[in-house]
Amino acid sequence: RPGAVCDGKGAAEAREEKKPLKPCCACPETKKARDACIIEKGEENCGHLIEAHKECMRALGFKI
Repeated sequence: RPGAVCDGKGAAEAREEKKPLKPCCACPETKKARDACIIEKGEENCGHLIEAHKECMRALGFKI
């Protein structure tokens, strides 16, 4: 696909296409929960979701 964009497709599919997974596309479930929590409750109250997202990103090979 020319001009690859974050279109919400799963990590497995991205790997099949042999294109590196962009951070914006990784772990959409944990990212969505984290972002919603931060908006609703503030970052200081969402540490568990922030950590869960970081764990997911690390599992996919992102160094964060």
